Amino acid sequence: MTKLAVIYYSATGHGTAMANRVAATAEAAGADVRLRHIAETRDPEEFAGNPAWTANYEATKDLPAASGDDIVWADAAIFGSPTRFGSTASQFRAFIDSLGGLWAKGLLADKVYAGFTSSQTAHGGQETTLITLYITLMHFGGIIVPPGYTDGVKFADGNPYGVGHVTGPENRNELEESTLAALDHLARRVVSVADRLS
Repeated sequence: MTKLAVIYYSATGHGTAMANRVAATAEAAGADVRLRHIAETRDPEEFAGNPAWTANYEATKDLPAASGDDIVWADAAIFGSPTRFGSTASQFRAFIDSLGGLWAKGLLADKVYAGFTSSQTAHGGQETTLITLYITLMHFGGIIVPPGYTDGVKFADGNPYGVGHVTGPENRNELEESTLAALDHLARRVVSVADRLS
């Protein structure tokens, strides 16, 4: 049974919804899943005026937070972060930057990795966010398993690098059917490849 870590940072809840979908699909595909959020590093008072951010913080703050041990435990990891100026959010990056000791011991190598993201606009940096993430995973010695165009659903969501949700200016939290299908495909593909490697 493949051990999969789904590790994500979410401010306003899009990443939480995406991570939950990935975890459920991976479990249905036979994986042992650890779903872990990256703990918020901002003071809640700083985003008190943002109802979505506050709601997601309150809903997830007492859930198990991600640690490097979750990646060491796993055969595969799917990471999620919102897009911030064409890259991952600072909270996500701080978590990744904390993994140096594990990287130095080679404990992050030879695992299957993939990612998902969200942004307000279709051209808001989703591709650069995922590619930048994958550069880090190359430094880990990871085995990157993007979805490519390996299923017809990818021609609907159009993202061969991972999965991206577009929130729109209204900060739409509900995931579209094409996004849900793409998340399902990503989860099943990662589990399938990890199964074959192990």
